[in-house]
Amino acid sequence: MSTTPDYIEYVCEQISGTGNIRYRKMFGEYVVYVNEKPILLVCDNTVYVKMLDIIAGIMKDAEKGFPYQGAKEHYILDIDDSQLSREVIHLLEPHISIPKPKKKK
Repeated sequence: MSTTPDYIEYVCEQISGTGNIRYRKMFGEYVVYVNEKPILLVCDNTVYVKMLDIIAGIMKDAEKGFPYQGAKEHYILDIDDSQLSREVIHLLEPHISIPKPKKKK
């Protein structure tokens, strides 16, 4: 089961006000960017966040899972809790870098 268009729109609504939000479909799933930084991974209508020390305290009780086969373990973000979701993004955004453009061959 892949992420539905309605769900990715819901995710973006829940984190509104955290910056410039956009999403990009990748391999049938989605990456959500905040201020051009890849912050959230949305797979199978589940929101994943990298397990970084900066959010370990507020995510200590969160479920963990693997967004796709071969991926590292991530926190599963309760996107229904918009206050928590926004707090996680505010903590992560300064620590995530903007991806460098890929060089064309």
